[in-house]
Amino acid sequence: MATQHSRSAARIMMAPAVILLLGWMLVPLTMTLLFSFKKYLPLRGGDLGWVGFDNYIRFVSSSAFWPSVQATLVIVGGVLAITVIFGVLLALLLDQPMWGQGIVRILVIAPFFVMPTVSALVWKNMFMDPVNGLFAHLWKAFGAEPISWLSEASMQSIILIVSWQWLPFATLILLTAIQSLDSEQLEAAEMDGASPLARFGYIILPHLGRAITVVVLIQTIFLLSIFAEIFVTTGGSFGTRTLTFLIFQRVLESQNVGLGSAGGVYAIILANIVAAFLMRIVGKNLDA
Repeated sequence: MATQHSRSAARIMMAPAVILLLGWMLVPLTMTLLFSFKKYLPLRGGDLGWVGFDNYIRFVSSSAFWPSVQATLVIVGGVLAITVIFGVLLALLLDQPMWGQGIVRILVIAPFFVMPTVSALVWKNMFMDPVNGLFAHLWKAFGAEPISWLSEASMQSIILIVSWQWLPFATLILLTAIQSLDSEQLEAAEMDGASPLARFGYIILPHLGRAITVVVLIQTIFLLSIFAEIFVTTGGSFGTRTLTFLIFQRVLESQNVGLGSAGGVYAIILANIVAAFLMRIVGKNLDA
């Protein structure tokens, strides 16, 4: 049992890291809040004084605001659906004994370590290019006209690229959960005559409930701020402009730091709403 002295020593040793972490989070947040109430144009006069809630009103009343929120939620929902469904299937496949199992697992997990910018460039130039891309050659081989993916199916393309990046993460978490399942339950169900589908639906899937909610929660937090893939591929065109990309345009392209900061506050609010909703789901599953 830890004594009062040991607990005090632990707090003292942890204090520098905690203070640094709080400063790392609070300083940018404070500056964002401060600039959101100002008209700050770095290349056109600098700090032009306080404007109150004018930046918030302008940002939310912009014709691009609600479409960007919708695009963000569509991308998040699409990526989550693909990564969870295929993550479960891949985890079940990788849990089976096979030759070179370790190498196969490494290859499946490898895309998660590729930088988003590099991944987007590879998909854009090697796969989705309408002239020299792999998909174009496949389409021509079957006698079909190649598709300009990033303009004709832009949202689906972004979801595909991001899903390819996050599928290994979901697979790894779900594979770990499957391996923690008591094999005796599956053996008993098999001896009782339960079909593979019944064993999956009544034993494996309920066991994966906590892992799935954790995957959804963690991925959602990161997917709400998706930017690099859109910047490299569509540049926010063709209905793929997310809230994060809209903030980027307001700050860098319009040189309006105050308006972009107001958008950043809206992004924080959206992330907290989604996180609170997901935390309730996670809490229910963890208490079950």
